[in-house]
Amino acid sequence: MEHLIVSEISRHGYLAIFIMMVLESACIPIPSEAIMLFGGALSAGVVIAGVSTHLNILAVALIGTVGNLIGSAIAYWVGRTGGRVVIERWGKYVLLKKKDLAKAESFFKKHGDVSVLISRVLPVIRTFISLPAGIAEMPIFKFGLFTLIGSLPWTFALAYSGYAVAGNWKSLTKYDTPISVIFGLIIIALILWWYIKRRQKLTVGKTTSP
Repeated sequence: MEHLIVSEISRHGYLAIFIMMVLESACIPIPSEAIMLFGGALSAGVVIAGVSTHLNILAVALIGTVGNLIGSAIAYWVGRTGGRVVIERWGKYVLLKKKDLAKAESFFKKHGDVSVLISRVLPVIRTFISLPAGIAEMPIFKFGLFTLIGSLPWTFALAYSGYAVAGNWKSLTKYDTPISVIFGLIIIALILWWYIKRRQKLTVGKTTSP
């Protein structure tokens, strides 16, 4: 899979990054870590199979974020309009496993709307969390905002990590999971800190209002 991702990005650049990130966020099992890491590495001017792709690292990160947002919106729409029955019936055609959907649903039920925010850096769950959010009819604006806030630092961190280690791009397939976990923990901590502070301000505002 990693070799296919590198090949497509080296040939089609931004378009490949965008399409693959849309597909990954729309529940097609393509590893977003590999997409963004290799996108970042290729933007540093790495030559692969004789092909040099001239990409801008900022554009790579932004396009990855937009692709994530659009793909998530597609999955949200499927969940909201079709419900679980449709997903269970047709999900197998996009390699959606029931156990993956069950994990995402369990996470959503446990954490509520904020799960859309936190899950963007969690393996497996981030790919499928949009489905239960749609099924639960989470407000679309809130869904989009939480998706953007959660995915923006994630895609930027991965893209710039790939850029930083571009000279050793072949080793990225070995280290994409550890990098993913490290950044995931950092971003989850930051998101939780932001969310707790926000909740505290809202609580204070309610108690001090006449």
